[in-house]
Amino acid sequence: MIASSPPPQVPPTAIDPRSALVVFSGGQDSTACLAWALQRFAHVETIGFDYGQRHQVELSCREPIRQALVQTFPQWGTKLGQDHLLDLRLLGQISDTALTESRAIEMQSNGLPNTFVPGRNLLFLNFAASVAYRRGLSVLVGGMCETDYSGYPDCRDNTLKALQVAMSLGLDTPMTVETPLMWLTKSQTWALTEALGGQALNELIVEHTHTCYLGDRTHRHPWGYGCGTCPACQLRAEGHAQWLAQR
Repeated sequence: MIASSPPPQVPPTAIDPRSALVVFSGGQDSTACLAWALQRFAHVETIGFDYGQRHQVELSCREPIRQALVQTFPQWGTKLGQDHLLDLRLLGQISDTALTESRAIEMQSNGLPNTFVPGRNLLFLNFAASVAYRRGLSVLVGGMCETDYSGYPDCRDNTLKALQVAMSLGLDTPMTVETPLMWLTKSQTWALTEALGGQALNELIVEHTHTCYLGDRTHRHPWGYGCGTCPACQLRAEGHAQWLAQR
């Protein structure tokens, strides 16, 4: 898988005149996508969702990350626009998952981990499209990936391509869904952010982003904060180690 995956694609130096809305959780992947979008597009806004997630601490990471990006990369700060935070706690109320309830993380009989929140990314992008339409933004950027991932069906490329068509038809205006991490391993995601912003960006990701499913920010590792044992922490730690080994 690693050998056949394409290398990280750094955006061209020419600025795309379109405006983008990044689905921004406060995690490593969405921060990588935000940096990618800021490098590429003329104007970038962010959107986050409070869906009653167990690791709600990620929401408190969002604004510090935005501020750190502006301070560390002034050339991006001039393009970073408004942030939007939507209340989708109804999703948590109707879900029965380890991301919305305090329960052990385990595999289910359908082959998916019980961290899968059905319809989450579909809802996120539809709400994001509604905000983008109102704000005059034509590109949605998300950190969905089907290379190093937990098997979530709403992270698959075909799902998102179909959703892009449906949203564009439903809004009667082109709505592009960009997923820059779709074919990257976690190691390659670290390489991408290094290519975009050097050591400074990766240090920012280690210090400020949050990925741990259990919401643990008491233990700091070389790759960032987290419990170190949940699937999200393990994937992030393994990717970081592989990236260091391949540099």
